Amino acid sequence: MAAKGTADTSLVKQPHAQFEYDTHTLREFQKCCDIHDGALYFMENFMRIQHPTKGAIQFKPFPYQYELIENYNKYRYSINMLGRQMGKTTVAAGYLLWYAMFKPDSTILVASNKGVNASEIMTRIRYAYENCPDHIRAGATEYNKGSISFDNGSRLVSSTTTETTGRGMSLTLVYLDEFAFVRNTIAKEFWTSLSPTLATGGKCIVTSTPNSDDDQFALIWKAANKMHDEYGNPKDVGINGFRPLLATWDEHPDRDDTWANTERASIGEERFRREHNCEFLVFEETLVNSIKLADLEGSEPVQKTGQVRWYKKPNPTAMYSVSLDPAAGTGGDYAAIQVIEVNTLEQVAEWQHNQTPIEGQVRTMRDIMNYLREEGVYQIYWSVENNTIGEAALVTIRDTGEENFAGQFLTEPKRRGQAKRRGFTTSQRTKNESCVMLKRMIEENMIAIHSKQLISELKNFVARGNSFAAKVGEHDDLVMSLLLNIRMMDFIATFEEEVYNVMHKGIKMNTDSEDEPLPIMF
Repeated sequence: MAAKGTADTSLVKQPHAQFEYDTHTLREFQKCCDIHDGALYFMENFMRIQHPTKGAIQFKPFPYQYELIENYNKYRYSINMLGRQMGKTTVAAGYLLWYAMFKPDSTILVASNKGVNASEIMTRIRYAYENCPDHIRAGATEYNKGSISFDNGSRLVSSTTTETTGRGMSLTLVYLDEFAFVRNTIAKEFWTSLSPTLATGGKCIVTSTPNSDDDQFALIWKAANKMHDEYGNPKDVGINGFRPLLATWDEHPDRDDTWANTERASIGEERFRREHNCEFLVFEETLVNSIKLADLEGSEPVQKTGQVRWYKKPNPTAMYSVSLDPAAGTGGDYAAIQVIEVNTLEQVAEWQHNQTPIEGQVRTMRDIMNYLREEGVYQIYWSVENNTIGEAALVTIRDTGEENFAGQFLTEPKRRGQAKRRGFTTSQRTKNESCVMLKRMIEENMIAIHSKQLISELKNFVARGNSFAAKVGEHDDLVMSLLLNIRMMDFIATFEEEVYNVMHKGIKMNTDSEDEPLPIMF
C-alpha cells in the first residue's frame, strides 16, 4: 500500500516495505530500540537538522540537551523551562519521531499555543524523517502536514491548544509547546480535560519559556520543583509527579556576556530576563511594570466574615475607603468591593462574587462598614460606580436607607457639561487617570496590596486600545473596584490634609470640578 498524502513519496518509506538487514544495520536498529539509550542513539546518529547558517547538518546535542533528552525519556511527566532559541523544538522533534517509530501503537499529540508553532514542530519531524535511512525509519501509511501515521500503528497529530484539544483521543504521549502562552482560561480547561488521559498511563512533556507566575504552566512548574516527600526526603520528581528542568541563555555554548549585552540592548532588560533568563515576567504590556508585578507577593487573609477576605484587623483611629463596583449577579462579570486604609494606603479587605444580586452586593458593602464601626472605626467613606447597573445599586441604597450604612457616601464633583449624578461615573478619561495613579502607587511602593487574587488580575490587566482591561477570557473586577477606590481617595485628599500628604501632591488628578470645591456627602 502506498503512503497517503501530498508529500514527495520518494522521501517517504513505503509501508510494510521489506528490507534486508546485515549485521551492521541490524545492530544499529537494535540500538535505536533500546528503551534507555535508544532515543539519544537515534538522534546522535540518524537525525539531520537544518541549521540557520550551516544548512543541513547532523544533530549533535549541547550539554543541557543531553539532560533534556534524558528527562523526556526517563520520566513519565516532564516540564522544561527554557530560554528562547535554545534548541527545544529540535530536541522535541527528534524525540517524538523516535518515540513514534520505536514505540508501536502510540498516539502522540503535539499541541502548541499557535497553529504555526505546531506546524513548525511537524515540519522538523518530517525533515528528520525524510533524511533518515530506510533501515531505521518506519514506513508511512499517512503523511500530511498536520499528521503522520506509521505502519507500526503509531501516529503523530498536531493541533493548536484549545479547551477540547485531545478530548476523546486515547493518547500515549502529549507534547505541549509554549504552554505558558496559551490563554489561561483555555489552559486550565484543557489541563482539566487532559488529566483523565494522563491518569490512565499517558506520558506528558511540557516545554515553554515563562510568562506569568500564576498561569497553568507556572502552577505545574512550581509543584514540580517541590521535590521532597512529607518527611523532607529528596525525590526525583515534584509533588505532582513532574520532573523539572531549567536551561537559561548561559548554558548555550555559542553565547557569552558579549552576546547577552548586545541582546539586552536590542530587546530591553525586561524581555531579556523573561525570554533568556527564564524569569516569570508577564509577556503582554501590563499597566504595572511586569518586573514589579513579579515581585508582588500576596498573603492569606487573617480572617473572613462571610465571603469577605480581611487582610488586616481594623484600626479604630484610621480612615477607611470602601468601594463597590457592581455587576448584574447572573454568573457573568463579578461584583467587587475593595477596602483601603487611607492613612497608610494599605489594602484591608475585599469581596468578589458573580452570582450575588444587586441587593446582596449592597448588603455586603453595608455589612463591611457596619463591621468597621463595630471595631470602633468612625472615619468611613463609601461609594459605588453609577454606570449602567450601578443605577440599580443606588436605588437599593435609597430603599435600604442610608442611615443604615456606617460612614459617609461620596459623590464626585460634577464635570463641565455633565449632569450631577450620585456616586462615581467611570469614563475612558477617568479610568485612564486612575490607571496612571495606580501604576505609580504600585511601582513606587506607595500602596500595599495583600490579595493574591488582585495581584493575579493585575498581571492580566493589559493595554487594550486606548486604555487597559483584562486579557480576553480573564477578569478585572477587583482592579476596577480598586481604581474606583483610588478616585475616591484622591477626592478625599481635597479636604483631608493627611490624605493629601499620603497620596502625594505630584500624582493628584485634576477633578475639573465646577463650583463644587468641597466634598459632597449624602
